[in-house]
Amino acid sequence: MRALATTLTALACAAALACGATPAPPAPAPVPSAAPAASGSACPDDEAYTPRAAWSGKKPTLPPVPALPSRPARIGADYTVYGAVHALHSRIEEREVTSRPIVVVGYIADTNLARAPKCALHPAGKRSPDGCVTEIPAFVLADERAPDAAAPRIRALGWASNFPQVFEASQRYKGLKAPPAKLYEDPIWAVGVPFPLPAPGAKVRVRGTYGFSFTKSSTGITTDPDGGILTVESVETLEPAPEPAKLGPG
Repeated sequence: MRALATTLTALACAAALACGATPAPPAPAPVPSAAPAASGSACPDDEAYTPRAAWSGKKPTLPPVPALPSRPARIGADYTVYGAVHALHSRIEEREVTSRPIVVVGYIADTNLARAPKCALHPAGKRSPDGCVTEIPAFVLADERAPDAAAPRIRALGWASNFPQVFEASQRYKGLKAPPAKLYEDPIWAVGVPFPLPAPGAKVRVRGTYGFSFTKSSTGITTDPDGGILTVESVETLEPAPEPAKLGPG
């Protein structure tokens, strides 16, 4: 039948050409329709849903929902230690605390002043003996005076370049009850050494640049991937420490 239809179409085209007419395009061959889809589930191997009654046995004993700590991220326009650390680790808020100087309010939880070696405790300008290795003067901020082990902390560096500068400042500040008209300036980093010297327990307001690293030291880059490092520009004491800063082990 298909061959006969093809032959008749060819004869019609030839007759049309003989008469000078343009033959009409051949009608498309009929396409057999698809077989109707079988009724029922498309996945015959799936197990049919069987409703079941609610559990009627003994109910489990679950612990109460823990109370999450309610920690403020800011005090006015200033950051808390928790708020600054949280923002530093946030993909959304990180630039808010790293693109410009910020202010952090907290308590000094620790300093390394009392751990300064005796070989570094001398007037500025005097050379320390060979082999005298020290850390950069630093203090640690927290939201409480006596923070627990899991509390966030921020290391504060950049307020003094070495311990001779801290020693020099301590001599200039000795006997003062109020901040001097001009702080002793560390000539290496051109920064005023805080008055009073940082001591554990003091509540302070610290302004500086914040991030994961500290780059001012000539000995290399210091990093802190947990709480970050605050490079200090200024320190304001809001509440004095119970005891003044102790410089060195003596």
